Amino acid sequence: MSAVSACPACSAAPAAEALAAAQAPREVNLALSLPGIHCAACISSVERALSAFPGVHGARVNLTLKRAQIEADPEVTAEQLAAKLETLGFEAHELDSGALRATETDQAGRDLLMRLAVSGFASMNVMLLSVAVWSGAEAATRDLFHWLSAAITLPAIAFSAQPFFLHAYSALRAGRLNMDVPISLAIALALVTSLWETSLSGEHAYFDAALTLTFFLLAGRYLDHRARAVARSAAEELAALEVPRALRFEDDAPVQVSVSELRIGDVILVRPGGRMPVDGVISEGRSELDRALLTGETLPVLAEPGQAVSAGEVNLTGPLNIRVTAVGEDSSLYRMAQLVAVAESGRSNYTSLADKAAKLYAPGVHILSALSFLGWLIYSGDMRMALNIAAAVLIITCPCALGLAVPAVTTAASGRLFRKGLLIKDGTAMERLAKVDTVVFDKTGTLTQGQPKLINLMDHDARARGVAFALASGSAHPLAQGIVAAMTATKLTPAQLTDIREVPGYGTEAYWNGARVRLGRASWVGAEQGERTATWLQIGGENPAPFYFEDALRQGAQELIDDLKAKGIAMHLISGDALAPVRALANTLGLENWSANALPVEKADFINALKAKGAHVLMVGDGLNDTAALSTANVSISPASALDAARVASDIVLLGNTLAPIGGAITVAQKATLRIKENFQIATLYNIIAVPFAIAGLATPLIAALAMSSSSITVSLNALRLGREK
Repeated sequence: MSAVSACPACSAAPAAEALAAAQAPREVNLALSLPGIHCAACISSVERALSAFPGVHGARVNLTLKRAQIEADPEVTAEQLAAKLETLGFEAHELDSGALRATETDQAGRDLLMRLAVSGFASMNVMLLSVAVWSGAEAATRDLFHWLSAAITLPAIAFSAQPFFLHAYSALRAGRLNMDVPISLAIALALVTSLWETSLSGEHAYFDAALTLTFFLLAGRYLDHRARAVARSAAEELAALEVPRALRFEDDAPVQVSVSELRIGDVILVRPGGRMPVDGVISEGRSELDRALLTGETLPVLAEPGQAVSAGEVNLTGPLNIRVTAVGEDSSLYRMAQLVAVAESGRSNYTSLADKAAKLYAPGVHILSALSFLGWLIYSGDMRMALNIAAAVLIITCPCALGLAVPAVTTAASGRLFRKGLLIKDGTAMERLAKVDTVVFDKTGTLTQGQPKLINLMDHDARARGVAFALASGSAHPLAQGIVAAMTATKLTPAQLTDIREVPGYGTEAYWNGARVRLGRASWVGAEQGERTATWLQIGGENPAPFYFEDALRQGAQELIDDLKAKGIAMHLISGDALAPVRALANTLGLENWSANALPVEKADFINALKAKGAHVLMVGDGLNDTAALSTANVSISPASALDAARVASDIVLLGNTLAPIGGAITVAQKATLRIKENFQIATLYNIIAVPFAIAGLATPLIAALAMSSSSITVSLNALRLGREK
């Protein structure tokens, strides 16, 4: 099906377009995940490299999604492009079609904005015509202006009010009422009454009232949509971590196959830098595994034959042969995605204040309007009068103020928090955050920076520092990189070594002045590791010397803990990291409740247990191992530096490096909820005062529309107070 352009010039030559498409070479779309890109220079380098690759016709990089879309000939594979980018220093992984669903264009937002613009433009024109009628136009002139208003209003309403009519119809078909039912009735009745009055050459028509209703309600709907538009399914983001292809041994040679073709018992090759496509057991090879995404462990773990591995782990230093033990729906990564999806669906059942109000409001409005119509019809016998009064009641009670009550406050509060460094992604997050009485923290990358920092550099003499600097420079291990960073800051010159080589799973060794030197695991150099995080240096036959590390606190961590204590909020630290560093951090921050070595499922179960006791839980985390917990909690926050899946699973994103604003966010959320309740009270008070006038026949549908507009403006002004409060 061809797309219809809004610009006729864009489709001036459809035959030429079809001919060009027929003659163009057949191309395929490829997508790569680029987790390491972070600036415009990265985009330029990647696009230039991809475009220069033989067979590639175009490449575009999205920095926000950290993805590249490539148009290429069928013989070009994602593996070739990823290898090319990795030679330039960019990590690249192929994305399959399932992961790409998260990047679909947001049609709903543009659709609402277009309907809002049409209703706004139409209402301005109809109001100009109404001014002439109000100013005294009579007879044929008045009728002409009324029919012109009808000609503008009917198509505008048919287009702009579609969302309300469709939702109301769906609700009625299901045998229930929602807020869109009285809205649709009010708009429809205003139109019917106006057309009737116009056909009878009446003095009053209410086309402007119908359009004004539609405009205000669409404004509230669009504000609500923008608050939700940032959120995507975290389960879909987890799918982006799945590896679509693997190297399976066939006749003792690795052959690339689709992961869906793997079976239990197959042996696959995972090269250094590759991600595990399935669960399995190492049958051959030694290396180190980065499990940070799955367990939150800061440091890589030794990988050797007989050890179990999970889908999503990254092989760091040496090639590994893996015997497959679980594929597809049985893999750990898939189970985690399912856990997240279940948690997300449970959280989506949260009933907002607006939804609770709608359940009570909608039936009351219908009954009131129907009784008004019947009462006046019986009393006066005048169908025209009864219909006008019923229309006035419906319009004056139209839930426009209620429709704006939540989005207006949410938008004002979101703007205030954004200035403080917090991005609200979900429309109901503010209400849920206001109820928080318990906070659960992850450790690595959340309360800490997730980067090992050398703390005993000056305990070593210049000779040892120079040798360690040179050995560390030959390794990509996080501890080695920590040494390099510390040494570089002191402007130290590395020693001159020969025959440097990295021993997968153990460390780096070389020769210095004829003596063998090693930097790596304690067991490799004959030392006792102990509880502290360390790597060991051995020069010749000398005793090994430790380089100790600690994970530095994230800025604002202590301030946040103190703030939450002052508010009387309970706190828990739960981490997948080892016992010693978790205990040390808990002691540093003064956290009494903590646990270590927690699996992703255990984190989610812990939060479910707290909720079962009546707690309203805020989860703050950043890793893949936190996604289930983030989705399970009543409300969740992730730093902007978090993994995509964790950031998407959360309701709020912390944009800056400091944790301090989180405490203030709870206070703002509590004030925002108070403003929402005040707005409901304003809308209720307005109805108590205005409805009797409409029932008594003292308010025409036009006056009702003006009264409805004034209540909406009052609600909006009350919401704006939130942005000015300290």
